[in-house]
Parts: sequence; C-alpha cells; structure tokens
Amino acid sequence: MIPVGEAIARITAAVAPLEDELVELKRAHARVLAGDVVAHLDQPPTPVSAMDGYAVRLANAERAGTALRVIGTAAAGHPFEDHVGQNEAVRIFTGGVVPRGADAIVIQEDVDIDGERIVLRAPAQAKHIRPAGLDFRNGDVLERAGQRLTARDLALIAAGDVAHVHVRRKPLVAFAATGDELAPPGATHQPGGVVASSGYALRALIESWGGEPLDLGILPDTIEALQGIPERAAQADAVVTMGGASVGDHDLVQRALQPKGFELDFWKIAMRPGKPLIFGRLCGKPFLGLPGNPVSSYVCAVLFLQPLIAAFLGLSIRRDSQTALLSGALRENDSRQDYIRARLFTRDGEHWVEPLPIQDSSMQSALARADALIVRAAHASAATDGEAVEVIRLAD
Repeated sequence: MIPVGEAIARITAAVAPLEDELVELKRAHARVLAGDVVAHLDQPPTPVSAMDGYAVRLANAERAGTALRVIGTAAAGHPFEDHVGQNEAVRIFTGGVVPRGADAIVIQEDVDIDGERIVLRAPAQAKHIRPAGLDFRNGDVLERAGQRLTARDLALIAAGDVAHVHVRRKPLVAFAATGDELAPPGATHQPGGVVASSGYALRALIESWGGEPLDLGILPDTIEALQGIPERAAQADAVVTMGGASVGDHDLVQRALQPKGFELDFWKIAMRPGKPLIFGRLCGKPFLGLPGNPVSSYVCAVLFLQPLIAAFLGLSIRRDSQTALLSGALRENDSRQDYIRARLFTRDGEHWVEPLPIQDSSMQSALARADALIVRAAHASAATDGEAVEVIRLAD
C-alpha cells in the first residue's frame, strides 16, 4: 500500500493540461482561462460624473451665492457636445461624460434653481469626477491564465470589451458502475439487489470540478462487458469505474482490461475508507478504479479524481490545512490514514467538528449529513475533546 500523498502525486504527474478553445464570454462561467485576458479600452473611456448635479468650471464656482447659466444636459450615453465657458454649467447625471471645459461637479443638493440659472449654496470642489482609466487601462491584464471564472470575473472581462476568451477544454470523464447486484433507481430489483447510487454523486462532482461526464451505465460482472469499456470510452480523456477493485473471485476489472491495453501504476492505498483503489492507464489515458462502496467511492473521488481533473485544466489542488476543535474523542489510529465523516459547527466564535457516530463505508445517510472529513494520519495518537484536528470541507 502507498500513502495518500504519493498516490495523488503519481496521478497528477501522469496528466498534461488539455488544449484550449475559444468560447463566447456568456458561456465561460466556471471555465478555466488558458491565457491572460487583456482590456481593449480604458474604463471609463472618458471622464464621467460620479454624481447627479452640474458640470462647472471650478474657477467660476468657488463662492456660495455664485449664479451660473445652464446651457445643456449630459446624461449617460448622451454627451453634451459643446464647451462649458465662463459662468456656465451643464446639467449632468451619474455616468454622463464631463463636457469639455468643466473640471468639477456641483451636486444637485448644493444648488438652487432660478429659471435657466443655478445659484450655488456652497463652493464647488474638484471631485465627483471619475477620470478616464480609473478602473483599468487599455492593455491592462484583467484576468490571468489559470483563473476559474466567477460571475464577477465575467463582468470585469465584459467591461474590458472582450467578447470571447480562450479556456481549457473540459476533460471528458467516462464512468461506469460494475456489479450484477446493481440496478438504477425505480427499476425492478432482483433478490439481494442494490440500487446503484454512486454514479449520481460522481456525475455531479465531475461537473462541479469542471469536467464533462460520460455515463457508461451499469455493467454486469462479465469479462465481455468490461472489455467493452475502451471502445465506448474512446473519446474520453479519462476513465473511472466504481466497483471490482478489491481482492476476490469476482474482482474482474484488472483481469478484463489488461488484454485491452490496461497498464497498472498502483493498487491499494493506505487509507480508510477506500483502500482498494486502482490507478493506471487504459489505452494511454488515465484510469481510476474506485471502490464499490458509496462512501469509499465518494471519498476517493474527492481525494484523487478532483486533482486529476484539475491537472487536465492546468490547475493544482492546494487544500489549505484547516483545523477545527474536536468535539468528543478519537482513539489512536492504525497504519492507514483515516477520513472520518463529521459535522462542523461554531461555538463561542470557534470552529468545532464532531465525528458522526456511524462510519461504515456503506452508510450514505451519514455521508449526506457530513460537511467535512476529519483527517487522521497513520499511527496518530488518541485525540481528546477540544484538541485541534485537520479537516477537509465537503464543499459540493
């Protein structure tokens, strides 16, 4: 068995970033940039008013009681085309272009209107004008390559007059569940049968991590069915199976796929749950054989499939070490790194984490209630109530 850290390193080292593609900005949410995005204009392009009021010459408006003649209007998108001269003012609205000759804005609350004139209640000040390029300049880098685009990023890029961006192609991840006992929800179940549930979680995780899922369905425990995977996944960038990874007479994945171009890198990881994980290459593409138990499958996907997809996108998964105070106690650990389903909560302004009472790898109700995994290193000593422990948040 190899350690978790070594397994992750070997998986990500086997993957190169995918090629880029040009997409419309409106279709780029959550995509990963393959190159820097550069602004195509200054923002704002010209000086604009930050307030509703009047554009004036500061030299003519430094005393309360001064009267100025209003000669026009400047609204957003409708500039005043003429020049502001001596003792003149232009009615202006937020976002309106500051007319030539004006260098200050008098806010509307500081004037009295007298026909076609305004009378200042207070002296004007050289403010309330947003200069050209205040936000960014033409040629400035708005977003760097490797950024996963948020809604805020899309708005910034659009403001820079950029309509298309180069992003990494989404990795196509083919996945299949294996087992004669499995049937989809709502189907007729044979005696001793089990509802196939892990594929629903896996599909959602692949999508949330930036991949494109390709569901190959449920495969029976036969050599022939499993040997059809390479052809059905021919267009995929990676292949994942769930089940058939343990030691036993019915564990067919490796036996079935070796004649079809499967090359094993490693098998078995010193962890709980999820020890019987397979990693290798199938016809040259990365292959992950996840355990069949739903909790084991989920935990292994979080630990190993997410970094694999990230590597395809040119990203790296940096799980910052987070800690929380343990509510309860944990006994000393054995030689396998443990991932304990747990609930986070806050008490007196501090983060606490409480292990769920049932940790069996078949218990999906406990997994659904969990929002974190407590990480217990191999051979860790017993942990007591209030002790700081490492946690991984289940952010999906």
